[in-house]
Amino acid sequence: MSATLSPISQQIWDMKYRLKAADGAPVDKSVEDSWRRIAKALARGEAESGQWEDRFYEALADFRFLPAGRIVAGAGSGRNVTLFNCFVMGLVPDDMAGIFDALKEAALTMQQGGGIGQDFSTLRPKGAPVHGVGADASGPLSFMDVWDAMCRTIMSAGHRRGAMMATLRCDHPDIEAFIEAKREPGRLRMFNLSVLVTDAFMQAVKKDESWELVFDGTVYKTLSARELWDRIMRATYAYAEPGVIFIDRINRLNNLWYAEQIQATNPCGEQPLPPHGACLLGSVNLAKLVRNPFAEDAAMDVEALDGLVRTAIRMLDNAIDVSRYPLPQQAEEARNKRRIGLGITGLGDALILCRARYGSDRALTLTEQWMRVVRDAAYRASVDLAAEKGPFPLFDAARYLEGETIAGLDADIRDGIAKHGIRNALVTSVAPTGTISLLADNVSSGLEPVFSFSFRRNVLMPDGSRKSEEVTDYAYRLYHRLHGEFTALPDYFVDAEKLTPADHLRMQAVVQRFVDSSISKTINCPEDIGFEAFKDIYMQAYDLGCKGCTTYRPNDVTGAVLERAPATADAEPELPLEPAASRPRDALDGGAVVYMTQPLERPEELAGSTYKVRWPESDHAIYITINDVVQDGRRRPFEIFINSKNMEHYAWTVGLTRMISAVFRRGGDVSFVVDELKAVFDPRGGQWVAGHYVPSLLAAIGEVIERHLITIGFMPAPGKDEEGMLKKVVGGERMRGCPRCGQPSLVQQEGCDVCLSCGYSKCA
Repeated sequence: MSATLSPISQQIWDMKYRLKAADGAPVDKSVEDSWRRIAKALARGEAESGQWEDRFYEALADFRFLPAGRIVAGAGSGRNVTLFNCFVMGLVPDDMAGIFDALKEAALTMQQGGGIGQDFSTLRPKGAPVHGVGADASGPLSFMDVWDAMCRTIMSAGHRRGAMMATLRCDHPDIEAFIEAKREPGRLRMFNLSVLVTDAFMQAVKKDESWELVFDGTVYKTLSARELWDRIMRATYAYAEPGVIFIDRINRLNNLWYAEQIQATNPCGEQPLPPHGACLLGSVNLAKLVRNPFAEDAAMDVEALDGLVRTAIRMLDNAIDVSRYPLPQQAEEARNKRRIGLGITGLGDALILCRARYGSDRALTLTEQWMRVVRDAAYRASVDLAAEKGPFPLFDAARYLEGETIAGLDADIRDGIAKHGIRNALVTSVAPTGTISLLADNVSSGLEPVFSFSFRRNVLMPDGSRKSEEVTDYAYRLYHRLHGEFTALPDYFVDAEKLTPADHLRMQAVVQRFVDSSISKTINCPEDIGFEAFKDIYMQAYDLGCKGCTTYRPNDVTGAVLERAPATADAEPELPLEPAASRPRDALDGGAVVYMTQPLERPEELAGSTYKVRWPESDHAIYITINDVVQDGRRRPFEIFINSKNMEHYAWTVGLTRMISAVFRRGGDVSFVVDELKAVFDPRGGQWVAGHYVPSLLAAIGEVIERHLITIGFMPAPGKDEEGMLKKVVGGERMRGCPRCGQPSLVQQEGCDVCLSCGYSKCA
């Protein structure tokens, strides 16, 4: 019997995970075909492959086990893509050749679909002497700009833009510039930034001691540890970055403490990895395993959970052997340690099904019970695999058993490790599951609470029309199915807006106790939270034993995720959700934008403006003239001319001006031209213009057009709301516009931007 997918699940499956031929013809006819493809690929190396294929298919059926997106899209596809989501690149040598070799490795990894982490602490600070060439170093941030430009040009395996994590140690001399880097609009937008915080630094903060910024034995600056901590906190308070990674704790609790040193994590932070480290991910769907939902005796089927975890461990272990790897060093690292990251999703919904309010004492108790089952079943399954297939090659029984995390396991698991070894050096992790959770009937993501129980979206129909429909959370929908559509929700139905930061933090801490890697979690904070209260979240995270902390507070740079909207008696319940590129902007100033089938006739005389652009590569300035027409009382762009004495650009500038002018004359909302031009990146690298990085000459032209359209009132200035056009009101929440579909359905969960409409996701 074929699974019945909701429209959003169907769309996500078709767009991201359905196997199609080169000509676009579907190979997977149904989602069951996708499950069968994955199961067959992961069972290929088993002695009894048919039996295991059926077991694997059963685990996947009804979205009970959710392999990460790279596995769902790539397993059994025959394509040259990796099944691994997470990579940390090798250490960046502090020399020019080594730096660009590292850049090449990062590009090759992202090309196959991997998100990467990169530590830049190995690069000498800005202004340090470069011996032998008589120059000063430009510092790690300048090379981060190069990585950022590279990432913008790489489409990860044809599915989505790549994502990166950049880390810098808290004692690096350029740490202050790193903290402030994202204050500059548009800079390092392909990176998540995190400070590697040591135990010594945290103690210095608590004791109000001084702190030295040092590189290669040279002290560059001494400052107050609390002053530096406050700078990190104020930057995070203002624009959500950088996060913090408690790096000493990560290394101390690492099962492989004797074999590796960790300096960075993958983009979302759930996988701390050594140089060239790789890890693949999967999640068991807790929401599908609750018996008698909403009843007094509602409970997790722990026997089913135990069995599902054991099967999932085997599937992930097999994926190591069938996956391709972007680099040979990554293949060697993965096969020597066989690291996997099995986690959970649907925790928020599972707690609701068991009548437990997220963050409450009962929720903490249930979460602890469930996570213990997951951890113990995962370790026992890996021990059984070691007895059958052998332990991971770098297994050293004496030193492995000395690990602090292993010491906390039950005696029978430790005895099994001593006798048989263990197949996977690390086994658990809790990753972001935004898109996969939407695919799985919109269960809550990872360990996060439900973000919104109900919202509306426009579904693109085969005939090109749009159908507006309601998208609801899994637990919300099930409750109304069992109790009636108009039954009021009990008080244990809480969403992210109703929770306090303390609720989030307590849940993160209890889950971390049962995870040997790390977890990805966003602690949502109200916009009006005071700075001292906000700062205390991070100190509490450290004191509670977390391995890192990420918060999100609505701000002027990244926009608001949660905002109470004013309600009026005659207000429309739903704002327009058409993509910005197809939506009239008459709400801005009352002037209409008419969509035209025939171009406007050119008047004899037009008003306009001319702009001068200096591009560093050219000896001659470029002059851009934009002429406007007034239509229905509103000024709008009509034509553009680009002139320069540099004849090298003549042919393409003539072609460009004709194409843009043709678009302008057709009418409609032509502001998309700005986005298209600004998204062009020169493979040779961009230039610094007027104090900011511009990725190409075409992008510079796009900025001029943008400035002109803002000046004439055709489009709003950046950061200003478009009278609701990039808003969506959902029970008092405001969401941002999605860069793919344009719909105002972008939320931040687990450190990632996730679109609730089209399934777009990016760790950002």
